[in-house]
Amino acid sequence: MTIPMKEIKLHKLNMRLNDPFTTSFGTFQDKEFFILEAVDKDGNRGFGESVAFSSPWYSEETVKTNQHVVEDFLIPILQENTIHHPDDVSDLFSSIRRNNMAKSAIEGAVWDLYAKRKHLPLAKALGGKKTEIDVGISIGIQPTVKDLLNTIDHYAQEGYKRIKLKIKPGKDVNVLQEVRAHFPDLPIMADANSAYTLKDITHLQKLDDLNLMMIEQPLEHDDIVDHAKLQKALRTPICLDESIHSLADAKKAIQLGSCKIINIKIGRVGGLTEAKRIHDYCKEQRIDVWCGGMLEAGVGRAHNIALTTLPGFTLPGDTAGSSRYWQKDIIRPEVIVENGVITVPDKPGIGYDIDEAALKKFTVKTKTFRF
Repeated sequence: MTIPMKEIKLHKLNMRLNDPFTTSFGTFQDKEFFILEAVDKDGNRGFGESVAFSSPWYSEETVKTNQHVVEDFLIPILQENTIHHPDDVSDLFSSIRRNNMAKSAIEGAVWDLYAKRKHLPLAKALGGKKTEIDVGISIGIQPTVKDLLNTIDHYAQEGYKRIKLKIKPGKDVNVLQEVRAHFPDLPIMADANSAYTLKDITHLQKLDDLNLMMIEQPLEHDDIVDHAKLQKALRTPICLDESIHSLADAKKAIQLGSCKIINIKIGRVGGLTEAKRIHDYCKEQRIDVWCGGMLEAGVGRAHNIALTTLPGFTLPGDTAGSSRYWQKDIIRPEVIVENGVITVPDKPGIGYDIDEAALKKFTVKTKTFRF
């Protein structure tokens, strides 16, 4: 079966987060991003979302570089080739180095379009079986420990299955000790976003007394060698995030013993096809995986939900409800979390309808590319 493409629309959006979000990289509240809309000749529409930030602090990609790569390289590749399956998109884009978030945005739209043409929920098109997924919440660095404790208590009361706390030097061990004292049994993990070096081993070993689920990406964003040294010195499992951009990266990290857990982010690894390949390998190697978030709006959130239905996703991910981040999302219904659980939609494709009025409201500019 071919996917008879008619056009791809590139919608640039700007949306304001409910609250400023702070990590070791910095603080921001307004998020600009792209919604990719793939339309076939039968009128079916598939949607993907770019997750790059405006500044190159998480990775080298930005909103502007995504636009350049999508317009000048990726869309022309699709215009020149016939697509039979979304996996073809991943293979065709392999001639372009990195730029995974740009690739993922288009590939996600094609996956949604493919699932709708097959009259399948995206989760089932990927091979997922779950009808519900457990989710956690990610909390940025707060102004005071009291603010943090109040925020944690709020989300613990809502039933989230795991709390992720951002840390950085000066706001780490002492803060986590306070948190653990107030919440002795709460599943907690720490996310360092590459804020430490091997010189901090003795300091990081203090985390071993706090019964954390994991510490995420404590060392350099592109490292797997030093993480192996650190993991040998820690009882706390290391989870790799920024270091893993492909199945090849995952294989090397696992073989070196650099981590015990991997966070799979669809945008970071280049799309659902590569994410599924990493999942399959980790499942074979008995490495736990979970789905990380990138402050997505509803389309990206829906893709995360679909991916998390695969059996190897054994730990709660970052896919919180829409209202956690947005006053108004761009999908209907919005993603709802009840007692830390999201019910997987069973409609074809991503399972949510686009709120056309909201999409129009937040769209700054739209460009159309015809096939």
